[in-house]
Amino acid sequence: MNPNYHSTTWLLESQLAAYVDAFKRRFTEGRYVPTTVDNYLASIAHFAHWLTQSGIDIHGIDEQIVHQFLYEHLPHCDCASRVYRVRRTLQTALNHLLSVLRANAVIEKPAIGMTPADEELRRFDMYMSHARGLAPSTCRQRLRVIARLLLDKFANNTVIISAMNPDDVRKFVAKQSELCSTPLSITPTISALSGYFRYRATQGDPVHHLTGVLCRPAKWQLASLPKTLNSVEIECLIGSLEHDGPSARRAAAIVHCALGLGLRSGEIANLGLDDIDWRAATIALRRTKGCREDVMPLPAAIGRAIADYLRLERPQTSNRAVFVRNIAPRDQAISHHLISKTIRQAFARAGLPHTRPYLLRHTMANRLLEGGSSLKEVADVLRHRSLNTTMIYAKLDSRNLAAVALPWPGSAL
Repeated sequence: MNPNYHSTTWLLESQLAAYVDAFKRRFTEGRYVPTTVDNYLASIAHFAHWLTQSGIDIHGIDEQIVHQFLYEHLPHCDCASRVYRVRRTLQTALNHLLSVLRANAVIEKPAIGMTPADEELRRFDMYMSHARGLAPSTCRQRLRVIARLLLDKFANNTVIISAMNPDDVRKFVAKQSELCSTPLSITPTISALSGYFRYRATQGDPVHHLTGVLCRPAKWQLASLPKTLNSVEIECLIGSLEHDGPSARRAAAIVHCALGLGLRSGEIANLGLDDIDWRAATIALRRTKGCREDVMPLPAAIGRAIADYLRLERPQTSNRAVFVRNIAPRDQAISHHLISKTIRQAFARAGLPHTRPYLLRHTMANRLLEGGSSLKEVADVLRHRSLNTTMIYAKLDSRNLAAVALPWPGSAL
């Protein structure tokens, strides 16, 4: 433990002393650097001292006690001058503490909400997952919206849909619209409400008067032109991947997967070592947006980028994900948020004024069209369930558009 902190003995003389080894083992297994471990233990020591001073029993520790320590004690802390006081680190360390204590059955697990609204959300979640087959991210987004609706209308009381009237829905949508930066931003909220009322209709509730007041912002289908990178920008992006950095090869492999295969961020994050067949040069995509499994060819350039990362940069880990964390907690796959961040950083290094990772998927579709592929072939590569989803790329098919274009009125034939 860091000797610079006066609190060194506080932990060893407190109720938490018996679990010091468990704390250290947790941090060792997560492969945290020694400095971070010292700071976490000093944080827990400060908390242990406060527990002793406040007369709080170890079995009474929970999230509320942690909140009390961080937001009531810490701002007015008059403990020894060398005590650890960085709130963010304290919060993280105490989250680890709660996990260790619960793993050792010292304190109870957090109570699971059993209010009528919680039960209603659980049933709606099952409907979305099992009956509709929606992606987990879509389910989570819709549950957040419906949770706010039920809280506004029913609080902790019984959920009775017949008690909800169109004005309640209008006011809720108006309230949510105030939080949106653009008119189109309310669309996911409207979709969540429509989905929920559709679910209630399957339960026999009359909801036509509620769905009737839902109105999506105008957005003409296929009105926009998909943005793509031109050949010069593609060269700049690929050239920018040759840089020195702690995660350079991982970034290169990620960008190649998005640009060469058209993979979504979540699909890249979900790639596993067992999904790649190096002999057959194929890659299997599981847990996709369409909730199905697809097998795609693995181009040589993408295979080399992944292989370079696996051989030369990927840390040793028992995790079977292709892309894993480089910093603690290790032995974990990286999230789709980090995939998106990596692509944005690649754009910035290339000097390109873009931020949307989806741009690489559009670019891949455009390159297929320019190479002579049909829309059906593009739909198959992008794994679209419906060809209508792919129709927007017809605007980029200059070769076929030129063949069907009519002569300009008055021009020479």
